[in-house]
Amino acid sequence: MSLAERLLIGRLKDRDPRAFEEIVRRYGDKVFNLVYRMLGNRHEAEDITQEVFITVFKTVDTFRGEAKFTTWLLRIAANQSKNRIKYLSRRPTDSADVEEAGGPMPGAAPTPGPMAHAQIDGPDTLMEAAELEALMQTAIASLDEEHRLLVILRDVEELSYQEIGEITGLPEGTIKSRLHRARMAIKEVLDQHTK
Repeated sequence: MSLAERLLIGRLKDRDPRAFEEIVRRYGDKVFNLVYRMLGNRHEAEDITQEVFITVFKTVDTFRGEAKFTTWLLRIAANQSKNRIKYLSRRPTDSADVEEAGGPMPGAAPTPGPMAHAQIDGPDTLMEAAELEALMQTAIASLDEEHRLLVILRDVEELSYQEIGEITGLPEGTIKSRLHRARMAIKEVLDQHTK
């Protein structure tokens, strides 16, 4: 953890509102992306993201600095996402509440969107890429929450196995075997739709 990050967390522990705003600004997109990919619903993801940062503000004193701050933060986001999935599975859903799994992913600013490629790629290539992305999101959404979380943390967020272990509490061997099963399930969905 950098000195600047340690100082920021120290200010947050002192309940500095500007430090809280800085934490939200720095990590808001990362938390929202994880939660949205877990839940597949923008409104729910926005609510949970707010809850995550409220939890961070209330419990920052429990952060000991043994892991990276982002690891601790994503653990909170993952746990709250899983809790919301369980809650939503027990309540009847309104079809208007469910978003298409293949919809655009919010907060994806670091990766260039289709317009950035428009001058290089032709419309057919862009259409194929958009269809593949939608299919990939559908495949990820079809996984159970544990496998979905691992795929998001490893393949989307590109975290190390150690960081994933710190977030999930799983040993590296378990993470690797579950990731393998999840990737095989995704491959199966992709194979079915590309034949």
